[in-house]
Amino acid sequence: MPMTYEHDVLIIGGGAAGLGLALRIADQYSVAIITKSSSKDGSTHYAQGGISAVLSEHDSFQSHIEDTLSVGGSLSKKETIQFVVEHGPENIRWLQELGVPFSSDIFKSGKRKLHLTREGGHSHRRVVHASDATGKALSDTLENHARHHDNITFYEHHIAVDLITTDKQGITDAENRCIGAYIFNKKNNHVETFQARFVILATGGASKVYLYTSNPDGSTGDGIAMAWRAGCSVGNMEFNQFHPTCLYHPEAKSFLISEAVRGEGGKLLLPNGKRFMHKFDERGELAPRDIVARAIDHEMKRLGAACVYLDISHRSPAFIASHFPTIHERCLQYGIDITREAIPVVPAAHYTCGGVVTDLKGRTDISNLYAIGETSHTGLHGSNRMASNSLLECLVFAQSAAKDISTLFEKPYKQHKISNWDESRVTDSDEDVVISHNWDELRRFMWDYVGIVRTNKRLERAMHRASLLQQEIDEYYSNFRISNDLIELRNLTLVAELIIRSAMLRKESRGLHFSLDYPVADESAPAKDTILRPQQKSTTEKIKIIK
Repeated sequence: MPMTYEHDVLIIGGGAAGLGLALRIADQYSVAIITKSSSKDGSTHYAQGGISAVLSEHDSFQSHIEDTLSVGGSLSKKETIQFVVEHGPENIRWLQELGVPFSSDIFKSGKRKLHLTREGGHSHRRVVHASDATGKALSDTLENHARHHDNITFYEHHIAVDLITTDKQGITDAENRCIGAYIFNKKNNHVETFQARFVILATGGASKVYLYTSNPDGSTGDGIAMAWRAGCSVGNMEFNQFHPTCLYHPEAKSFLISEAVRGEGGKLLLPNGKRFMHKFDERGELAPRDIVARAIDHEMKRLGAACVYLDISHRSPAFIASHFPTIHERCLQYGIDITREAIPVVPAAHYTCGGVVTDLKGRTDISNLYAIGETSHTGLHGSNRMASNSLLECLVFAQSAAKDISTLFEKPYKQHKISNWDESRVTDSDEDVVISHNWDELRRFMWDYVGIVRTNKRLERAMHRASLLQQEIDEYYSNFRISNDLIELRNLTLVAELIIRSAMLRKESRGLHFSLDYPVADESAPAKDTILRPQQKSTTEKIKIIK
């Protein structure tokens, strides 16, 4: 008999956004947190740089707002930016109260003050950090508090399959509401039913759709895909940020070299040792990420080079060891001493700037369904995310969504009976090679055709291949028992289609979307978001449920 669980709040994702919301609401309500493996395997844990917030008397909200608007390429929403920026300092103080060990300077008087660094796009030092492992310090602290809270239950090694809505269940309410999710338990290979009054998507981005990425394996766009299938709008999916500097080494897989290295004077060099960023932007190495990534991509293709180099060795060994201990140690493991030599680096898919469309409370198109963090499209990032605004967004929208949920709990609520998942009409697959082959094909053609530089022809080829893959995967999904790999591949293929469709609709180059066919921004009309809306609220796909 399939298991059914009931909680007040179901949070899918255990990163900064999910844990932040859980801690803000768990004193009042029972909370379930779904994680695909352990919570330490999410993108938050691997974040190096820091969290941007106005914490210096030399800085201002207005400056942070203007910097974000400038990087966002006329698509960032000023209302959203102001909301996030103005709630930044209080969220940093909340983290300090929880015990996040931020780096600080100690003065002769014995007084401590948060150490602030500067990253690309920022006009001031405003990035608070914990050495070069801010994400680990943040997630460890949040998780430690959540693990010890009586009202929070972790369901690790579980992956969400689909959202449960009143429309999908055939319930004739006045509005389509989310009332839970089907969750695949990887320990027993069965789908379990989770019912909740409120469901929060905090599943992160979709950078695993690309062959090279700085993200962990779980960044497969699950929340975006599930929300789309349930009837939510998505926005600006064409804007995928490629981090300029990932370690180039055959054994390193996806190790990020933090932007803070450039913020502290790191220089980008060609294989011959010459600098090149000044040819592309007057800000040099501190230009926004899209400019730096395209510059590196251009130079690598021009020279036929496998990588470029990032050099911080002109700083003292003591400075490097204290500011970048994680990077220093990891590079040493691969025989690279960054106190003496430059680091080989390449661009890699890093951040999904688009996502599920929400308001300032994290609400989606479907009642009682929220999306926060990288899986959402709030209007903060526009066509390009400014460094270290992402963790800030996670925290601020976790706070605002928690407040909204607390308010809505006071309203009357009718609980519905949910149909369980039915596996009686499917069989075990004897052709799992189909999944591995399709997974590889998807990531390669997305890298080749929908990467840093795009063309109409490349996008057309990518759409053709994505459509064929979707047909194969839908047939496979309908006939065989699901697995973790199939769930992720199904989601990634859908997200790939949304990215390609969005890219094809934008007839200009703006921010992270650069097309050789439309190499300049269209200034003939105000810049517009690319919003995709499902044709109908409830999906028409086959759902394995017992009627």
